[in-house]
Amino acid sequence: MKKEIDKKLQNKNIKPTPMRQLVLQVLTEQKTAISLPELEHKFEKADKATLYRTLKTFENKKLIHSIDDGTGSVKYALCQDTCQCHPEDLHVHFLCTKCNQTYCLNDFPIPEINLPNSFSLESVNMVVKGICSNCKK
Repeated sequence: MKKEIDKKLQNKNIKPTPMRQLVLQVLTEQKTAISLPELEHKFEKADKATLYRTLKTFENKKLIHSIDDGTGSVKYALCQDTCQCHPEDLHVHFLCTKCNQTYCLNDFPIPEINLPNSFSLESVNMVVKGICSNCKK
């Protein structure tokens, strides 16, 4: 697992420090997006500023993407290996209104947005809300 983590970091030109390795391992194991407070809870002794800087480095290097799902906490999830965070790489996110978990729906791209000629698209945030399969059981 450590070799895979280091390889992911190196592929994005991110120096593999111990904190970055640990954060990436947690993000890799996550099935849903995670907020900074949730990440802090997993690393009780880690400095909040260090965790935040790690997430921002990962986001700037396109290793993760951020999601504003309307809950008041920005959440983070791993990008797919081929993602460059261009508009065509964007996908729909699903927020479960019961468990408050946010899922990346990678197989559901954001529908094409036709803007007026003088506008240029930089990003789109599409969050679908409902009840996830785990909560429906």
